[in-house]
Amino acid sequence: MMRALILGGTADANLLAAAIASAGIDAVYSYGGRTRAPADQPLPVRSGGFGGVSGLADYLQREAVTHVVDATHPFAAEMSRNAIAACAQTATPLLALERAPWDKTSGDRWIEVADVVSAAAALPDTPSRVFLAIGRQHVAPFGARPQHAYTLRFVDPPEQALPLPDADVIVSRGPFTLEDELAMMRARRIEWIVARNSGGTGARAKIDAARVLGLPVIMITRPPLPDRLRVESVSEVMQWLGHRTCLGA
Repeated sequence: MMRALILGGTADANLLAAAIASAGIDAVYSYGGRTRAPADQPLPVRSGGFGGVSGLADYLQREAVTHVVDATHPFAAEMSRNAIAACAQTATPLLALERAPWDKTSGDRWIEVADVVSAAAALPDTPSRVFLAIGRQHVAPFGARPQHAYTLRFVDPPEQALPLPDADVIVSRGPFTLEDELAMMRARRIEWIVARNSGGTGARAKIDAARVLGLPVIMITRPPLPDRLRVESVSEVMQWLGHRTCLGA
């Protein structure tokens, strides 16, 4: 009897949940718990951490999970590493649904860095207007560069004051169009963008807008992960689960 666990929290995971529900596959959708108002799902939902590798392994065995799909954000490296280890420990098949990273194209002005600390260090010394497109968990290193005026965009309002003396917070849920991003950047006179290479189409508009406006982008590369079986589409996940039809997902 198949029972799948989707490690979710992304638009791709939401599409997968819809396809799995339509196919009548027994599955649970797991949220990391960071978003206070996550999107509704057509599957049973659990929220919060598992308690590391051992906690996830216990969950897989207790809930008789037969397949795990890691559809977390490409930068949720700790969860992905835990999934790799727990699935190996319990001999549970694991598949990653992982969007391809963005490639630098003609007209892009990227400065590629390895992490958030390096991204903060790469900003100029001259006071500038910066769009931080990195999520609220990663803002702290930019407190060391207080001369800049920052624009940040979150799904939820911040629960506490940000460590930035000059910060403009936009509370909004994507996806955003190229026109949306151009209007926002022009209205706030953005001069620099800091982004993570999330890949896919849902968050790409800000990168396209930066190209149109000729703005430099400090691009944080993805964290390294151990080798694992991975695909880039919902239909490939459905085939892996033994379902021949992707049902329009």
